[in-house]
Amino acid sequence: MALLTNTDSPRKPLVIALLGPTASGKTELAIDLAEKLQISILNVDSRQLYKGMDIGTAKPTKEQQERVPHELLNLRDPDEPITLKDFQEIAERKINESLNSKGIAFLVGGSGLYLKALTGGLRPPAVAPQRNIRKQLNEMGQEICYLLLKTGDPLAANHIGPDDVVRTQRALEVLYATGKPISTQQTKIPPPWRVLELGLNPLNLKARICKRTQQIYENGLLKETEELIERYGPNLHLLETIGYGEALQVLQSKISLAEAIEITTVRTKKFAKRQGTWFRNQHQAHWLNSEEPLSEALTLIRSVLG
Repeated sequence: MALLTNTDSPRKPLVIALLGPTASGKTELAIDLAEKLQISILNVDSRQLYKGMDIGTAKPTKEQQERVPHELLNLRDPDEPITLKDFQEIAERKINESLNSKGIAFLVGGSGLYLKALTGGLRPPAVAPQRNIRKQLNEMGQEICYLLLKTGDPLAANHIGPDDVVRTQRALEVLYATGKPISTQQTKIPPPWRVLELGLNPLNLKARICKRTQQIYENGLLKETEELIERYGPNLHLLETIGYGEALQVLQSKISLAEAIEITTVRTKKFAKRQGTWFRNQHQAHWLNSEEPLSEALTLIRSVLG
């Protein structure tokens, strides 16, 4: 497998992307790598883009952010959706800033489509938010919206999780606003840099997911969810995100804490499986040895940088 993509010229600047499913250890490895490379981490986790969603998204802690600068976190409030195009424009500015100052840029995250937009040059359609359409979709609910998406744009539905309200609504918004599926409107323009993709997928991922789930509840997920409800209301779409959805049901006395932890664990494992499928099919990552990922990653990076 080739280590690099977009390798037409060795003089092109280098963008390193560390990808992998949730709970695979990307944050810890990324910080270690960023310290060695003396570079900032550019977040590519679609839920960590929002303010106030820290515990449930396993956002890097204050201490971790003090060790290494993190960019592309807390871009907007949870009631202000960020489209793929919005994110791409902001992220590409940060990438270029890093390339200009350091000569390399470092992307880290598990949101496959967002990574693909940056490393593969995807160009999503420029369709402005359609408030009337969104209002109708909100009233329908995610279950019906996802069924509509599977009917109207099955290709897009294959790449969007059934619980992903934001991307489901965006795909339907584009479909109804233009009359064409979003999957047929995304073009590719290769970015002007080389890309080295490093993958992390440890053998003990399921155990790590169980531990991560327990931790986010112990760290205060219920309190964080309660604060989000107080500020934005219980119908906030991002509260359907894994973990927050179960925490909301606990707060509404619909399920017990133990049931919430179990459901969150199951949903996270299913999500991680979908992520793994995406990364295998859509990216050209060099999958790191889970026992010594830092050493292996540094060796690969040095070989590419020469």
